[in-house]
Amino acid sequence: MRFSELQNLILVMEPPEKRLAKAEGGVEHHMSEAAVMLAFAMHLFKHGAQKVSIHPDGEHGKRFEIQAWLATHGFTWREGWGTTSYAGRYLNGNLVVEVHVKPGQGDVVATIGGHPIVAECKGGIVNTRHAGQVSRLRKGLHEAAGQLLTRSGVGEVNIAVAPLTNTTRDLAIKMAPRANRAGINIALVSATGAVEYCGADPFSAEVVALR
Repeated sequence: MRFSELQNLILVMEPPEKRLAKAEGGVEHHMSEAAVMLAFAMHLFKHGAQKVSIHPDGEHGKRFEIQAWLATHGFTWREGWGTTSYAGRYLNGNLVVEVHVKPGQGDVVATIGGHPIVAECKGGIVNTRHAGQVSRLRKGLHEAAGQLLTRSGVGEVNIAVAPLTNTTRDLAIKMAPRANRAGINIALVSATGAVEYCGADPFSAEVVALR
C-alpha cells in the first residue's frame, strides 16, 4: 500500500481568546506528536520498513485517536498488550505497526537495510502566528535533536521530526549543517504526511551508499 496522501493528521480546534487573532481562519490546526509519529511511520514503510514501532505516552493517546487513525489507513488491530486500549500490534498485509506505551525507546523505531532507524518527534500548531506557539515549534525541533544527541546506538540513523511550517523550515535549514555533522537528520511532515528533509536525506542513494 502507498501512503502518499494521509488523512486526518490535523485536529481543527477553536483557539482560546488570547490566540484567536493569531490563528489563520479563526481556528487552530493542531498536528499532535502522535500524528507526527504515525505519519513518519508511514514514510518509513515507503522506504522499505516491514515493521515500525511507535512509542507514544499516555497523554499523546488522549489527544489523538491512534487506533481509529490506523484503521482508517488500512491497519487492523490483531493483538493488544497492557491496559492501554490502543497499544498493540496492527497489520496491513505484510506491514506491521506496533504501538508500545513505554518511554526511552525513541518515538518511532524501525530497521531498514539492516540499519536501525530512530526518530524523535514533536508536534505543534501549524497555522498560527501567536508568538508563544511559534516558540513552542522552535523549541520542539531543538528538543528532538537534543534527545538524539544523547543516543549512542552503533549504526543508528537518527532523525528529528517536526510539523512542516515556515517557522520550522527556516529553523531546520539553519540547524541542518551542524545536526548532520553530529549524525542527526531533520525531517518535516506536512498536513498530508509528505516528508521534507532539510540537509541530508538519510534515504537518498548517495547517503545510503556511504553507510
